[in-house]
Amino acid sequence: MKINVVGSGYVGTTLAACLADLGHTVTVIDIDQSVVDAINAGEAPIHEPGIDELFAEHVGERLAATTSYDGLPNAAATFLAIGMPTEGDGSIDLEPLLAATELIGEALSRPGTDDEHLVVVTSTTTPPGLAQVREALATGLGGDPDNVLLATNPEFLREGTAVADFQEPDKIVFGTESTSALVTLERVYGPLTETVDSPVVRTDPATAMMIKYANNAFLATKISLSNDLGNICKEFGLDAYEVLKAVGLDDRISEQFLRSGVGWGDSCFPKNVNALIASAQAAGYEPPLLNAAVEVNDRQPQRLLALLDNHVDVADKRVAVLGLAFKPGTDDVRHSRAIPLIKGLRERGAEVVGYDPVATETMRERFPNIEYADSAADALAGASGAVVATDWDEFAALDEAFDGMAESVVVDGRRIIERREGITYEGLTW
Repeated sequence: MKINVVGSGYVGTTLAACLADLGHTVTVIDIDQSVVDAINAGEAPIHEPGIDELFAEHVGERLAATTSYDGLPNAAATFLAIGMPTEGDGSIDLEPLLAATELIGEALSRPGTDDEHLVVVTSTTTPPGLAQVREALATGLGGDPDNVLLATNPEFLREGTAVADFQEPDKIVFGTESTSALVTLERVYGPLTETVDSPVVRTDPATAMMIKYANNAFLATKISLSNDLGNICKEFGLDAYEVLKAVGLDDRISEQFLRSGVGWGDSCFPKNVNALIASAQAAGYEPPLLNAAVEVNDRQPQRLLALLDNHVDVADKRVAVLGLAFKPGTDDVRHSRAIPLIKGLRERGAEVVGYDPVATETMRERFPNIEYADSAADALAGASGAVVATDWDEFAALDEAFDGMAESVVVDGRRIIERREGITYEGLTW
């Protein structure tokens, strides 16, 4: 099939590359000419394991990019994978998605475009927001013709494992009220569902999106509960990891997302949970459990810094922040726990030096005035303290690097570093 993907962020790039790998001919549409040129040159605009290999195999064959919507009607389906900014109150800013949707409608309204076309919303949109997406599509089309259909297909891709998540999904969710649209979605995913035994959920568009929000809200709440329990364990002098490992043996709970630490970040959990809270409030309901999950998460970086304060006054002293991405395997720093740690250290007058294997440049855009090291050892050299924000594997093998610290105080927010002789070690919840 011929398929368009509008947007080339983490979701759009992964979706396009993986659909090409299924055998489809995929065109990425993006407003940034430099991104388009990079894709056509075989250079992925994101850091994601497996993407470079897919680009090397499919760019120039089944994968290309453009800034133009002119060729959009030649495909059977167009997937919307537009990034969704967050407003100050936590609600999502629909304008980028609505603008792209209207452009799709305009492209499909031109003379000679009478073939059926499916517009698929993959961008995470609240159920009430879908009505605005429909309106934007109708505005672009100049009406509501029968040949243009709308469906939702929420993604469940985790940065750092996005390609694997697409290729071996826990579930695939189709949201549509049209038999024809469902047939098209089944065709798009057919090469995948024929090879993997993943359940396919078929429902209406709004319910499909609510599944995505509920999924992430549950996981975020599970992490915050783990952190709350971990904080209690720390006060009792207990190891939260030993406690939660046993808790995870209960098959009603499972061990996944029971790793307590400095909290959740990324582009999904904070945005999705806050958007769901804002939408619920707009509908007249105050969600106390989700509010509490956010509150616990927001407190974790301050708890980590308080542990550092117990051992060293960081004013005018060098402090290393190890890990800048929100999780290992990605260069994404959106809502990274390193951000509040850096802010808190600077408020204390510390001389902050950051290190990350791949996310230095993206963090530099946010904090251009702190020092960045080329290695973890360089970051630790002469430091009076170190805080761990991301559990990159290389941080587990830093034994000799700690010898270069002026004061060997290490506060670990991810349980990646082992206690050892010669350092003052604090685990956040253990």
